[in-house]
Amino acid sequence: MSASLPSPPTAASPAKRRSPLPREARDTLFLLAIIAGTLLPHAGHLPWWCSVITAAVLGWRARLAWRSEALPGRWSLMAVLALVVGLTYATHQTLLGREAGITMLAMLMALKTLELRAKRDAFVVFFLGFFLVLTQFLYSQSPLVALWMLACVWALLSALVLAQMPQGVPSLRLAARIAARNTLVGLPVMLALFLLFPRLPPLWGLPKDAGARTGLSDTMTFGAFADVANDDTIAMRLRFEGPPPPQPLLYFRAQVLSRFDGKTWTAPRVTWGPKNDDPEPAGQPVRYVATIEPLRVNALPLLEVAPGTPGARLQAGQQSAVRGQQGQWLTPRPIAERLRLTLEAWPRAHWGLTLGRSERNESLLLPPGLNPRTVLLGQQLHERFAALPDDARAEAVSRELLTRIRRDGYGYTLAPGVYGEATPHAVDEFWFDRKLGFCEHFAAAYVLLMRAAGVPARVVTGFQGGDPQLQDGELIVRMSQAHAWAEYWTAADGWRRADPTAAVAPERIQGQPLRAPPGVFAGAVDALSPGLLLELRNAWERLNNRWQQSVLNFSTGEQMGLLRRLGFSEPDWGTLAQIAGLLFAGLGLAGAAVAAWQRRPHDPWSRQRARVRRELGRLGLDTRDDETPRRWAERLAELHGAAAQALAQSLLQLEAQRYRQDQRAGTSQWQRQFAAQCAEFRRRKA
Repeated sequence: MSASLPSPPTAASPAKRRSPLPREARDTLFLLAIIAGTLLPHAGHLPWWCSVITAAVLGWRARLAWRSEALPGRWSLMAVLALVVGLTYATHQTLLGREAGITMLAMLMALKTLELRAKRDAFVVFFLGFFLVLTQFLYSQSPLVALWMLACVWALLSALVLAQMPQGVPSLRLAARIAARNTLVGLPVMLALFLLFPRLPPLWGLPKDAGARTGLSDTMTFGAFADVANDDTIAMRLRFEGPPPPQPLLYFRAQVLSRFDGKTWTAPRVTWGPKNDDPEPAGQPVRYVATIEPLRVNALPLLEVAPGTPGARLQAGQQSAVRGQQGQWLTPRPIAERLRLTLEAWPRAHWGLTLGRSERNESLLLPPGLNPRTVLLGQQLHERFAALPDDARAEAVSRELLTRIRRDGYGYTLAPGVYGEATPHAVDEFWFDRKLGFCEHFAAAYVLLMRAAGVPARVVTGFQGGDPQLQDGELIVRMSQAHAWAEYWTAADGWRRADPTAAVAPERIQGQPLRAPPGVFAGAVDALSPGLLLELRNAWERLNNRWQQSVLNFSTGEQMGLLRRLGFSEPDWGTLAQIAGLLFAGLGLAGAAVAAWQRRPHDPWSRQRARVRRELGRLGLDTRDDETPRRWAERLAELHGAAAQALAQSLLQLEAQRYRQDQRAGTSQWQRQFAAQCAEFRRRKA
């Protein structure tokens, strides 16, 4: 009644593949690699010392794991922690807030690896990692970042699964497979939350130091726009009703700068003006939808001329933009979120026909004692055209200045050098001596000369032009198209645009901004395949835009539209709550059903064992959970004697095959044979 059974293979059996490292060292190195991957996207946002210390700590911990050495003592950790806290406070001047908080979070996660002595320590690292993944979306929500963070979550879940498998040396592939399966199970819940969860205002806003780079601000100095000329990130996307206006009409007004101290232009003191200063329509209006990126400025760059009187309001995300007297739309806080606005503009409209005394005086101010040659030239032009009426004189002075820019050897360049170092008369140095500049140099000099000639004038900043080719039917405006131009006032037409850049570099106004020479890599790629980098960039931007429109911009309006497409005539918050309640109730029932199903045996051996126990029960043999097939065979022989010999042999075969590599005893053929033997035994007994 006995049989010689093979010993079950152990974890050290040569039949199984073994890791070259002890399991604890392997799992620790795997976790350190996950932490490094999670922290990597933050490297550009964290202080340099944070990246250095983090890399040193992770390298130190990896060395300890590789050599199976003891972890450092508590006092060593306290010393490093004190250093980190001090550096964080010295860098951010606080231990609170987003930047300081993320710096401390990254450092604490790295330092926690130096005291991984128990499972609970590993769990702390796991959940710090999950939170750190979330913080990356405060900086970027692009599809690449989302994919990388998804991979980090998968890796963290794999490490979590490993921590829950204390026996043997389970492979990383097995843990990753279990983590992926559990993640897929949770996808329906994630999708339901995405579609149905109310779009509430953010729990916290982005601080002032976040967001995209831009050359637009409340001030302008020489060289301000050259800094962003090489920044090809997208500032706006515009979808027009019909074809877009021609490039020379694409002026997007952001800020108006009237005050000049000889070096810096700033916004005017006068904010409000006459309430009847609404633009007089001319030509056909242009209707469009603008998607504006977080520009971190207090103004909306809208296509000129946007209708509205001073004091009019426009809802812009979580805040209202107010139209100022100078035609700009100002916001109380910097634009820190992506905006989608439906707008209208009259590119050929006349506006600002009424000029108040305060605004006129401010538009004629000259910094005392500065740029004498420029002021003298303006006064000479005033005397030259003094016989003309005021409006005609203003137009004549403007034509003369633009003609001189075209004729007298001025150059348009990204690298004109620094003005105003050797002399405080920076405009004199530009206009009469070096004659090299960017858009702000020409706009500033033009306005100063017009004022010296007695013509009210001011500087306007914003964007000009867009990409020559549309992307998915949208006009792309980039940071590199940030621009400065001028306006002067006439009684007949109000404020008139004058762009000195168009005189020195007309291609700039035709949608071809000046660019710096390409780098070595870009130049080599263009030499091999001209236009390849541009095509790749456009393809990525199209993908990113679709991600933004389909996922990031899925707002309350899109939620209600989805419900209408599902058959709800007038959906509201109540409808959304009812559907969400029904859905989550269904998910709860499904979860209960899955839990009940999981309580039953589902692996092949457990199912086989349950079927055998049912067959033995029909033969009058009560079996217990702690008994083996060998014990069943012995008890069956004791109960029925030689009549049960065939059944006993089959049970011994079952136990023998249980520990072989092929485990053929668990096949349906063995089950059919055993069932037939049981049926024959019952027939004979009957």
